[in-house]
Amino acid sequence: MLLHISSDGPPIYQQIVEQIRFRIVSGQLRVGDELPTIRGLAETLRVNPNTVARAYRELAHDSLVEKRRTTGTFVAELPKQKGIAQRRKMIAPEVDRLLISARQLGIELNDLTQMLTKRDRELTDKEAKS
Repeated sequence: MLLHISSDGPPIYQQIVEQIRFRIVSGQLRVGDELPTIRGLAETLRVNPNTVARAYRELAHDSLVEKRRTTGTFVAELPKQKGIAQRRKMIAPEVDRLLISARQLGIELNDLTQMLTKRDRELTDKEAKS
């Protein structure tokens, strides 16, 4: 599993959590997929194993992964509503940034909504042609 860890910014365990959470919620990691071992991921990322263990605990607390004694850590099945809630939680900071930028530029919410709708149509058309 390829993760990008930055020395500046959020704590390393949070970076691990967010990147794995994104992969699970977006479907890049599927139910039943095994995560790397704590020791293996720590060696790959060159971080303390306790950092990876903390990240895995947080993911387990959020019911995104499950630890199976002696076999490893696996992606858990998300109830549909929880999956939707996780996706909304992940996109919220992007929405906030967009709204703040629009306000700073003097763009009204109705104009922003129209811009988003138009851009969505353009992207959908482009995907359909591909």
